Amino acid sequence: MPRTTPPRPLEVTDLFPELAPLARTAVRLHPRPGSPGVSDSSIGGPLLWPADEPWPTCPDHAGPSHRGVAPDDVLLRRRVLAEAWARPRAGGDDLLTPEEKVVVDRGSGSAAKRITQDGPVPLIPVLQLYAADIPALPRPPGTDLLQMLWCPFDHAEDYLPAVRLRWRSSSDVTHPLATAPRPSVIGNDDYLPEPCVLHPETVTEYPAPHELPEELADRIADWEEEQNPEELDDITVVDYQYDLSVAPGCKLGGHAPWSFSDPFPMACSECGADVRPLLTLDGAEWDGGSGSWRPVEDTGYTGLHFLGPACATQLNIGRGYNLQVYVCTASYDHPHVQNMQ
Repeated sequence: MPRTTPPRPLEVTDLFPELAPLARTAVRLHPRPGSPGVSDSSIGGPLLWPADEPWPTCPDHAGPSHRGVAPDDVLLRRRVLAEAWARPRAGGDDLLTPEEKVVVDRGSGSAAKRITQDGPVPLIPVLQLYAADIPALPRPPGTDLLQMLWCPFDHAEDYLPAVRLRWRSSSDVTHPLATAPRPSVIGNDDYLPEPCVLHPETVTEYPAPHELPEELADRIADWEEEQNPEELDDITVVDYQYDLSVAPGCKLGGHAPWSFSDPFPMACSECGADVRPLLTLDGAEWDGGSGSWRPVEDTGYTGLHFLGPACATQLNIGRGYNLQVYVCTASYDHPHVQNMQ
């Protein structure tokens, strides 16, 4: 089923024409639970990987054991919780049986323990995008497939999973890998995505307030105050940042979703060239308030229940933030830049 973003509450460029030349297109990925294969664009699905190409591992996590949780325990925990929430229960009844509580606790990151890992930790498949599904996919000439993997442990430089990108030509993969290596331990249960199929949709975005010229940002803030008077008990009617500028959720391209920090300079570590947003991975596709970005097909879901469509990937970056991946504007071969907001 396709996913359709509702029209914005208003056309913001009618009020602030200066925003028009700052517009960018983004592709909302709309991940939903499914069983993707290697020939599908997906989050958390299998990758089209050549059988004769070594599977990437993390050189920083190559010890005989690591502190974390077993991936199978994480997946079992999610299934048990889903079944528990789905069954009827009387008021006051516990959600979980004693046996289920043991399973759920074992699969939680708070129950991390030392687990043996035979060799370096294999990276986890996170995302795969085919240009056939997303024609706007930025890519080097001769390629039609972007793959993203990461190490499922925090890395000290930014306390995020270390991302690896692969661009390739799908037609070159004549003998795909049947089964990818899996780590025996992951550092964070929030870094293991559930298999999701994608429903790409192109939308228009405008810069977050943090990136606007100060004079324009001030005028927008004044306009917001007029729209949201105090006598409405702080209920926001229309908010530029959350309703009119940057789309939440997993997406390709568009504007950076600056939130808790002001924008800071980012450049390619290889050549010093500018970088541009490539991917944003967000654990929630819309917020728990107005939810103005909630697709019309998901109208019945008003909140952010962890089993609902807004949280289909089961990813969680930081404390409900998101991970952005930027690429060099001069060369796809140069190292990417990642940031959390």
